[in-house]
Amino acid sequence: MDPSASHTTEHDRLLIWIKLCLTPRLGIQSLLKLVSKVPLDSLSDYSEQEWFALGLTPTQITYLLSSAAKQVAEDCLEWQERGNHRHILTYFSPDYPALLKEIPSPPPLLFAQGDITLLSVPQMAIVGSRHASMQGLQDAWHFANEFAQHQVAVTSGLALGIDGQAHLGALDGGGKTIAVLGAGLARIYPARHRGLAERMLEQQSGVLVSEFCPSTPPKSQNFPRRNRIISGLSLGVLVIEAAEKSGSLITARYAVEQNRDVFVIPGAIHQHGYRGSNALIRDGACLVQNIEQILSEVGTLSAWVKEEEKQADKIQQNELFPPLIDDEELPFAELLANVGVKATPVDILAARTHIPVHEVMRQLLELELSGHVIAVAGGYIRKGRG
Repeated sequence: MDPSASHTTEHDRLLIWIKLCLTPRLGIQSLLKLVSKVPLDSLSDYSEQEWFALGLTPTQITYLLSSAAKQVAEDCLEWQERGNHRHILTYFSPDYPALLKEIPSPPPLLFAQGDITLLSVPQMAIVGSRHASMQGLQDAWHFANEFAQHQVAVTSGLALGIDGQAHLGALDGGGKTIAVLGAGLARIYPARHRGLAERMLEQQSGVLVSEFCPSTPPKSQNFPRRNRIISGLSLGVLVIEAAEKSGSLITARYAVEQNRDVFVIPGAIHQHGYRGSNALIRDGACLVQNIEQILSEVGTLSAWVKEEEKQADKIQQNELFPPLIDDEELPFAELLANVGVKATPVDILAARTHIPVHEVMRQLLELELSGHVIAVAGGYIRKGRG
C-alpha cells in the first residue's frame, strides 16, 4: 500500500471496488489491469477527466460518479455489518477460493454468509432437474450423503428438486454444503428453501454465496451466470436427471470449459427427464453408477488442491488489496494468464488464446525452462504465484 494514501480506509477501498465491479461492461480482466496501474486508494477521489484517461467510457464514468452507485455500494457494506458471519470477498481477499480464480471469468466480488472456509475445501457439485422423479431425488440425497461421509463437501444451487436433496443429503450425512444463489443473499430463492438455508447456517455446516448484491431479486438471466460458479468451486460436477434443455447442461458446459470432470447417472432412453443426461454421456461425460467411481478421481484432484493450498498459506496476505503481478511484464503473457493451479491441456490453451498449437507448445517449453510453468499429467500448471 502506498504510504501517502494511508488516510484511505479499508471501507473506502471496498466501496470503490464494489462500485467498479457493478459498473456496466467492466469485466474482471479490465478491472485487474486498472488496479494494477492505479492503487484503489487513489481511485476513490478520481475526477471525470482522470477516469476518462484510464480508458473508461462516458457511460461508465457517469455511473461511477453517480449517487446511485454510491448508495448501492453502501447498502452492500451495511448488509455485511448488520449480521453475523456475513462477508464480502474481493478477488484479492485471502478467503477467495483459489479454484474459482482459475475459471475464464471469475466473479470479482462474492457475498457470502456462513463458514467461508468451506469455499476452499474439496467439493463436488450436484445438479439436476427441478422436477425430478422420486428415483432422481433419492440418487441426489444418496450420493450427497456418501460424499459427506468421505469428507467431500457438496455444492449446488439451492433450487427445488435435485439441488435441495443434494444439500439435505450432505447435512444429513454430517457433512458440509455450499449453496450458490442466483439472487442476493437477502432474497433467498426459492422461498420454500429458506428453512434449508437457515439449517445450513444454524448447524454451521454450510455457506450461502452469490455474486449479486444482497438485495438483488431472482432474475432468469442470473441463474445461468451462477452456474459457472457452482462448477468453478468444484472438483467435478455430477449431473442427476437432466432433461434436454435443463439448466444443468449449462453447468456441465461450464465444467468442460473450466477443465472439470463431468459425471452423469444414466437413465432409461425413453424417459424424458434423462435425455439431457444421456446426451452428455454420448458426448463423452463419465457414466457413473456408484460413489466409488467418482471418489477415486476426486481423491486425486483434491490431493493436488490441498498441496496448492499449503503453498498458498506460506504467503502472507495482510492487505485487502495486495499489489498485483502484471502478466504483461512476464514472457508470453497471454498464454501464461491462462495457465493456473489445475492442469490445462495444450489444446485447451490454444483454444483459449487463439494461438496455433505448435506455437503454444514452443512457448510452453520456454516458460517451463524459465520456471514459470510445470508439465504434469493432463497438461501444464503455473509454478508458484509468478
